[in-house]
Amino acid sequence: MKLAFNLVDWQASAPGLFNAAQWLAWGKKPPVIDATAEIARSTHLPMMTARRLASGSRLAVDSALAMLERQQVDALVFASRHGELERNFKILRALAYQQAVSPTDFAMSVHNSAVGNATIAAKTPLVSSSVSAGLDTFGQALVEVAAFHYAGYKRVLMVDFDGAIPEFYQPWLAREQITFPFAVALLLEAGSQLQAESVPAAHNAATALPQSLSFLHALLSEAPTFAIGGERLLWQWSRK
Repeated sequence: MKLAFNLVDWQASAPGLFNAAQWLAWGKKPPVIDATAEIARSTHLPMMTARRLASGSRLAVDSALAMLERQQVDALVFASRHGELERNFKILRALAYQQAVSPTDFAMSVHNSAVGNATIAAKTPLVSSSVSAGLDTFGQALVEVAAFHYAGYKRVLMVDFDGAIPEFYQPWLAREQITFPFAVALLLEAGSQLQAESVPAAHNAATALPQSLSFLHALLSEAPTFAIGGERLLWQWSRK
């Protein structure tokens, strides 16, 4: 499969990386993020909404609102491998101990709660989609963006994110799996500035960082070509 986009704007948040200057500096160094570093506070979310959202959703919605504040956006694609895992773990734990389930936890536990809260907070009824596809979530979300472009939506904001993974699950994770919250927002138009082709991967070729963070690092390092691995596909990128 071949995809092509123009990158209009971007926004990101992760431990120790709060603003564009910090991200640009990070792009010139090895792609390492200190999971123990401080996470930026929400600057665009109403306080009550921020309190209701889990860590990854909070970063995702805040990043989306920042982009919506400065750019015209025609559609939204939110992508998350684990979705509302923190929220669902709280529900499962409450059920296991025969405790009452929080109505807020129940209402916010679905995979598309983040994108729904983004449109509510922005007071903008944008068409939206929510994607989850394992290690290849970022790549498949780009396919969704291309589908929106084909349908006539010119500027599509894609936000790839995940929250903190509860300690209960961590012994069963692959060693390279990160457990900290992050969000990467990309505003994409149809074009030829960035071109990608997916080819079958002979084995699990996943990068140490999630695909979107690996993509952003390659982008900020100004690499002319780079590859982003997944569970079944290798995404080969080039830029003009």
